[in-house]
Formats: sequence, C-alpha cells, structure tokens
Amino acid sequence: MKLTTRFLSTVFLAIGCGCTTLFPAAVNIGDSEQDLIAKRGQPAHRYKDGGDQLLEYPLGPWGQKTYMARVGPDGKLISFEQVLTNQKFASIKVGESTKEDVLRTVGAPVETSYLSLTDLEVWSYPYKESGVWNSVMHVHFDKAGIVRKMLNGPDLRFDPDRRFPFGGL
Repeated sequence: MKLTTRFLSTVFLAIGCGCTTLFPAAVNIGDSEQDLIAKRGQPAHRYKDGGDQLLEYPLGPWGQKTYMARVGPDGKLISFEQVLTNQKFASIKVGESTKEDVLRTVGAPVETSYLSLTDLEVWSYPYKESGVWNSVMHVHFDKAGIVRKMLNGPDLRFDPDRRFPFGGL
C-alpha cells in the first residue's frame, strides 16, 4: 500500500510540475518587464521598436505560436499578443518591408533556406492559418533584405499521406 501511495504522489507531483509549463502564468497589461520575465522566463529574442522593446516568446514543439510582448520606455507591458496570424502576416508589405520589420512583426523564423535560382533567402513560419489549418508562411527576401514575395501552404509535417512525415527514411 505504501508503494502505491508513493507512486501516486510522484505521478501527481509530475503532473503538477508539468502544468506550470503547459499553462504559464497570465501576464497583464501594466506588468513590469521584471514581472513578465518572472512569469514567462527570458525571451528568445529582443527587438527595439522606437522607444519600445519587443520581447519574443516562441511556443510549442511545432513552433506554431509566437507571443510578442511590447514593453514601453517606462518598463511597463503595453501589449502581449500571439503574432503568427493571418492579420500579422498581411501587415508585411511585399516590396517594402525589411528583415527587421518582419522580425518586429512576427519574430524569428523557425527555418531559413536559400533559393539559388531566384537568389532569394526564405524565412519559414509554421502557424495555424485562420486558427485551424496547419500551414507554413514563407517570406522571401532579396539580397538587400527587402520582402519580394510571400507564399503559404500546408505544413507537410502534419500530412497523413506523406510516407516519411519527419524526413526519415
């Protein structure tokens, strides 16, 4: 009986610890940057946007969510939003936006590649298109770092018809 109680205690402790990572503490507008970091940890990246700081928090093993925290010059949280969305991607202007603009809008890419025939660098962002479909947005940059095109399509990691969905043989 003691062994069963000890086993169950260990299982419940493990579940309890896991919940803190699965469900991080809520952040509130007006929180200090120190409060934000205490609740969410150190950001993956920081970007300057005028007088504000943007703190990037990518989430999940599939990389489909990235939260961007905007902290004002006074060190207080102005906004905290999920940025891998149709609306945010639509705000990136082809022929105008730069790599820095894209980083401040949707954060760092999950993957980068280079297309030698078109001489374009591609940044790829897995996301839930319209909050439903497993998709990837590909942002193409020329040598000057200007967005030249954007293409989205299905995230093949989730395609049940692919024989080797994760690149293995």
